Amino acid sequence: MCGIFAVINDQEKKAAEKTFFGLQLLEYRGYDSWGIVAKKEKDQLYIKKDIGKLPSTKPLFPSSAIALGHTRWATHGGIKLINSHPHWDCQKKIFVVHNGIIENYQLLKKSLLKKGHRFFSETDSEIVAHLFEDELKKITLKHSDKKFINQLKKTAEEIFGKITGLNAFIIFLPDFDLLLAFKNSSPIVFGIKNQQFYLASDSNALAEYTQKVYFLEDHELLIISNNHYFLFDKEKRLKSPQFLTLNVKKNALSLGKFPHFLIKEIHEQPKIINQILENQKEEIKNLALKIKQSYGNYFIGCGTAFYAALSGTYLFSKIAHRHTNAAVASEFSYLVDFLTPKSLVIALSQSGETIDIISSVKKIKEHGAKVFAITNVLGSTLYRMADYKILLNAGPEKAVVATKSFTAKIAILILLAYALKNNQENGPKNLKKAVGEIEKILKNKSKIKQLAEKIKNKEHVFILGRGLSYPVALETALKIKEVSYLHTEGFAAGELKHGVIALIEKETPVIVYNPEDETYEDTLSSAFEVKSRGGYLIGISSKPNSVYDEFIKVENCQEANLLPYAVIGQLLGYYLAILLKRDPDKPRNLAKSVTVK
Repeated sequence: MCGIFAVINDQEKKAAEKTFFGLQLLEYRGYDSWGIVAKKEKDQLYIKKDIGKLPSTKPLFPSSAIALGHTRWATHGGIKLINSHPHWDCQKKIFVVHNGIIENYQLLKKSLLKKGHRFFSETDSEIVAHLFEDELKKITLKHSDKKFINQLKKTAEEIFGKITGLNAFIIFLPDFDLLLAFKNSSPIVFGIKNQQFYLASDSNALAEYTQKVYFLEDHELLIISNNHYFLFDKEKRLKSPQFLTLNVKKNALSLGKFPHFLIKEIHEQPKIINQILENQKEEIKNLALKIKQSYGNYFIGCGTAFYAALSGTYLFSKIAHRHTNAAVASEFSYLVDFLTPKSLVIALSQSGETIDIISSVKKIKEHGAKVFAITNVLGSTLYRMADYKILLNAGPEKAVVATKSFTAKIAILILLAYALKNNQENGPKNLKKAVGEIEKILKNKSKIKQLAEKIKNKEHVFILGRGLSYPVALETALKIKEVSYLHTEGFAAGELKHGVIALIEKETPVIVYNPEDETYEDTLSSAFEVKSRGGYLIGISSKPNSVYDEFIKVENCQEANLLPYAVIGQLLGYYLAILLKRDPDKPRNLAKSVTVK
């Protein structure tokens, strides 16, 4: 969940500046603290660390050809300057940045302390610098010696072999002008252009400098010098990387006319849904055939992706009359014993790097089941591991909270459900109508801003829905609490009287998603129950009713109601965050792409 960026052999001598810019693009992955180390001319080092977010104006950086940087999301050790990366050894000659958790760090640290090593932080990450300090003393060859790389490879393999856990490391050896990269589950992407080399924890950060990238596989070791690189596979053999070409537009990473990435990405959703309709019809048809040929289907996801997965169970049942189960990915690894080689697990993830998804997929494949990935990132770990895959093509999602990736997943699931039914007309028709409703909502979003003003100081907010509206009630609650920090809960409306109603007081805001489908009358009854306890009712439906204190009209789009309903929740969360003076792009304690357990 940390941002990592490095540059080596920068011909413009702007490695530190480029690293800072790369960290800005990665800040959604961690913003508790940040740090950069660079090698200046005459072998001097530049080290800059700070607590909190990166400054909006870049510091004055020295000229440098090699630099390494990091933005931190704290795990081991508090948010203090001493715990910010990069970390170094006793002699300040070895620097390390790290993403993940070293599970056996206490044991390793105890051994290093006995050898006289001095530690400067409370982190697990720092031990790696000291482990290298111990082992590099044994290398007597000069840097120019051809055998040096092999000795360094052997040293790195021994060190990383001692470490348990899911991690990504980049080691900077300024005395040798070298970078080493190693990963196990946590991502590292290698980019190259004109003999300039880049490393990052997310391919989007490389788009400014190169579109030619390679995603390191687990247990691969990459050693980069000023003019060469050496990639070793998990069997310790030299390997030629197969580079991919990214298709990331630079302007996709900028705010443009918008004040925040969250509101920008909310506005991008109609275009993305239309692109799915225009470009992915045949792909969806082929993937539907794979689902038909399987026996036993399961959806998994984390956070917003899980709510999309849960929506999938309703969509597949209602439209295609096909039974599926949905599970939180972090729990699914405890439920894999019933999988068979005929099973197909549909894994949803924006980044394709979420550790709970990746861990579950590894266990799924051990049982011989197939994996169908719905993800947004070409070349991501999930993308590479999956037997079948479809890209969301939603573009980079820079705000920490998910918006356009959720609606893209729902759009694909609706089309898949209709393809399973051999009906590829109603799906597009309903989605096109939903796009029109989203565009209306975005044009008239001042009404949602006014609603946010009315409820911003309330202690609790509750969201109710039934059937297909239940997952979107959960997702709306997540959006509001993520960015505004208001206590918000989503519930199946039928569960209201089984305990939740005890929390309803006078003027408690309750949002009710109530489409004109088979759930309409029952949900309306729940609304009256809330009203009789003094709740402040906000109805979202195609049909007004006197029970609602506030009403937002959304024309009936059948199953695609999920999409405009989700956008209303996103906008409400955004405006609550603005009114409460929260950062909508970087909420406290959260980070994009959760790569630690």
